Amino acid sequence: MKSPFEIIANVINRHTLIVAGLVVGVMLFALYGASMTTMKTGTDTYLYTDEPVGSLLIHYEEEFGSDSVILIIEGSDVTSPAVVNYLEELEADIADERYIASVTGLPDLIKSVNNGVIPQSQAEIDACISLLPEEYSEMVLPSGTMTLMSVPLETGYPEDAEESIVNTINSIIDSSNPPPGISVSASGSPAFSVEMKEDMQKNMGTLIGLAMLLMIVAMALLFGHVRYRMLPVLIVFCGIILTFGVMGLAGIALTSIVIAAFPVLIGIGIDYAIQFQSRFDEERRRSSITDAVKTTITSSGPAILLAMIATALGFAALSLLAPSPMVSDFGTICIVGIACCYLCAMIIVPTFAKLVNYTPKNTGSSSDDPESCVLEWKGCNEAGKAHKSSKNVSFMERYDELLSRLAEKIARHPGPILIIFLMVAIVGFQLDSKVIIDTDEDSMVDQNMPALITMNKVTSVMGSTSTITAYVKADSILDYNTLKWMDDFGEYAVSKHDDLTGATSIATYIKSYNNGVIPSDKKTLEDVWESIPESTKESYVSGKTEAVIEFSMEDISIPATQELIADMEADLNWYTMHPGMDVTFTGQMYMFSDLINGIKDTKNPMTYLGFVLIFIFLLLVYRKYTAISPLVPIVMIVGWNGLIMYSLGLTYSLLTATLGAMTIGVASEYTILIMERFEEEREKGVGTYVAIQTAIQKIGTAISVSGLTTVFGFSALLLATSPIIQNFGTVTVITVGFSLVGAIVVMPAVISILERFRPKEA
Repeated sequence: MKSPFEIIANVINRHTLIVAGLVVGVMLFALYGASMTTMKTGTDTYLYTDEPVGSLLIHYEEEFGSDSVILIIEGSDVTSPAVVNYLEELEADIADERYIASVTGLPDLIKSVNNGVIPQSQAEIDACISLLPEEYSEMVLPSGTMTLMSVPLETGYPEDAEESIVNTINSIIDSSNPPPGISVSASGSPAFSVEMKEDMQKNMGTLIGLAMLLMIVAMALLFGHVRYRMLPVLIVFCGIILTFGVMGLAGIALTSIVIAAFPVLIGIGIDYAIQFQSRFDEERRRSSITDAVKTTITSSGPAILLAMIATALGFAALSLLAPSPMVSDFGTICIVGIACCYLCAMIIVPTFAKLVNYTPKNTGSSSDDPESCVLEWKGCNEAGKAHKSSKNVSFMERYDELLSRLAEKIARHPGPILIIFLMVAIVGFQLDSKVIIDTDEDSMVDQNMPALITMNKVTSVMGSTSTITAYVKADSILDYNTLKWMDDFGEYAVSKHDDLTGATSIATYIKSYNNGVIPSDKKTLEDVWESIPESTKESYVSGKTEAVIEFSMEDISIPATQELIADMEADLNWYTMHPGMDVTFTGQMYMFSDLINGIKDTKNPMTYLGFVLIFIFLLLVYRKYTAISPLVPIVMIVGWNGLIMYSLGLTYSLLTATLGAMTIGVASEYTILIMERFEEEREKGVGTYVAIQTAIQKIGTAISVSGLTTVFGFSALLLATSPIIQNFGTVTVITVGFSLVGAIVVMPAVISILERFRPKEA
């Protein structure tokens, strides 16, 4: 019975034009699917909504999370009558739009102390401002050159309406007619989110474009020994289109983390294309084009498939144990992408070769027969000497020769190599635990992004806008004991923790509307309740059983926030609750703290699971102890990564937390391909050292080209505007370099050691 690879080879050989037409048709359909891809930000990209922390945060945002767009008005004098009148008109225009709950700014405060009328002289306006409570005037009018306008949105507004809301507000601002010298800019979480999506789109296009451009440069420099050197770039481009098509049709959205998957896919995909084209070029030099197609697909197809599955298992560990949905999607897209790139490479290389009647370049060497290169270094034959002495030997042939010599020396003396590299890895494992974890959302976007700059400006004026939220569930929020507990716990927490600046709840407003006291009798409490504005109650109470306490805080680091939340949770467990109450912390700051814990808890298990999955897979495939050989260099590479991250002061983020599992996936491809070629040579009856030399010579050259090309592709990440992606780019470039060292230097030593324990054949 013919294998699937034989069937594919026969179909390509016999029906080349039909296969080419199918490839074009699939690409066109993929373009249609790609047009359906969407961008996504928000809570449900960070947390799993079916788990307690995520579901509570979503519920809190739906019931209490009234986002606000903050307008920053700047000019030489923002209190002049002309400016105040302009702001009143701007407020009225914005307030009429859908999903806008209210608009509050300087005109409202002035009217509140002037019988609902804005005075038309500077002296009267100044007099009104002097009558305002200091806490209000400082917040809305921090200086004579800046005033802030708050535009709270309706609670529970649809997330897909966020962009249209922000765009509408910006359109109103653009079409308004501000007085000379006055500028208005939008800030706040909604504006930040919308601009973050736009930045993601810009990053995606830039990264993919740069990665492809850098790979073209790399292919021109490194792959010149074969004809049609740019074919791998075309194949990767087709693989990326196919991946986008699958994403669009499957409804997988792009996030700030998922975007980083595409340079990764380009790097891995180029390797598949180079492996297939290199093997085809090698086979074509000694056989007909029909035989070359068959041998390439039936020999390299299964070997690269094994490497691809191992890589996919490394990424599967991310999908299974990811601390965040966007990390899980990153792993999923990497699996889909490498499968697409593998299929494109296996089908397009031989199909293209048949269409153009591929003929290899004449290298000018004395022999194009690869068998003449399969020589023991000591005692090579006359053909080998002639080959060495040829004046027309190409650079890649010299590199082949270098790899052969290196592999032979390592194979004969493997001990020192393994000991040195293992010791470095052990040091790296020790230092890995000291690498800082950072989940700050600001690190995911361009630090020069206007929305981020304006948010920082608001923070510098108003102080930190971050809060830690305590969600209260009780039999009745209007119960005196419940209100008293909320008020007492808030005061206790603020008095205990210096980083907390205040605690606000419905109890705070009940006190302020009742001379600083929570009424104990039901009738008075109900009267006070009725006197509180509905908009205020909606911010702190939902129905009769749910409420929140908002703890304002200083602008402190994420690790410090994590420590503060841990202390507050300990306080909550100690502070006796009123019967029928249940209190849990939630909110954005709690989410980021939970993410840090998630990264800490899953970073190493993701790596371990990747190792286990690949080891089980290799055992099932090879059914002998030597199946462990591809994993030995990878263990070392993971340790080297920890050392380099600590040495360079890099941090773990949602993206670099995937490094261990991703390293396993990427590096396993190189090491498995070398082991596969080694086993192929051993089956031909050659000795261990010759088989190692040939494997490193043939596969080592290809992975060197593809690895350096991958480094070029990953270098595009260094040019991203997002710090988190830049960080990831630095680490992955280093990881690919380590993977090449592990495959070319460590792998021969591992094979040599294990081969010494291979049972002697009878």
